[in-house]
Amino acid sequence: MNVIIIDDSRLARNELKRLLSTRTTIKIIGEAANAEQAKTVIEEKKPDVIFLDIQMPGKSGFDLLEELEFVPIVIFTTAYDQYALKAFEFNALDYLLKPIDSERLAESLTKISMGEKDESKTTDSYRTEQFFIKDGTKCWFVKLDEIKYFEIDGNYSKVCFGNESPMIPRTLNYLEKRLNPAVFFRANRKQILNINWILKIETWFNGTLKVVLKDKKEINVSRRQAGKLKELMSF
Repeated sequence: MNVIIIDDSRLARNELKRLLSTRTTIKIIGEAANAEQAKTVIEEKKPDVIFLDIQMPGKSGFDLLEELEFVPIVIFTTAYDQYALKAFEFNALDYLLKPIDSERLAESLTKISMGEKDESKTTDSYRTEQFFIKDGTKCWFVKLDEIKYFEIDGNYSKVCFGNESPMIPRTLNYLEKRLNPAVFFRANRKQILNINWILKIETWFNGTLKVVLKDKKEINVSRRQAGKLKELMSF
């Protein structure tokens, strides 16, 4: 398990490294003292887990998550327990109050191990990759396989999962270049759909297709894209 520690306190980083050093399954592959350093090292080394301090000079831990395209497992670390509730609103795996207790750390690591066992049942990496979304005061960690479709709305895109459809400041062209094309298909000018959410496909007018998702949402596939979808789905 590859880990990166992000904390503006060198003493706090060293203490966490000491606690983790007894774990043979954990490899610390980097550390950072602020959000800017963290973004660089995360994108370069792609860790499985980050231990993330919330309150840091400049950008906070939450600000960092907004800037990442895909987010590893997050365990928040903080000296302020008032952040604990917000951490859970962000759907982090866990949070640790500083000074970190070795038994609480062990509990967090157990949660990670249990999650890895569940995820080992699939070889599709997209199922375990997380997408961090912040819309106003609400925040989510959403696994890519939970996203049904993306839909353009001006200079923003809606991310549709469950009963939620928050907005992110990304265009569909930006998203299309970064998503797995074997899973996320550009249906038309306005929508990208997750093919694993498709319930059925019907022929439609003028060579187009109508896709019905598992939640009954209907998406039209343009004539230009219809042939590509047929090939992708062996339809």
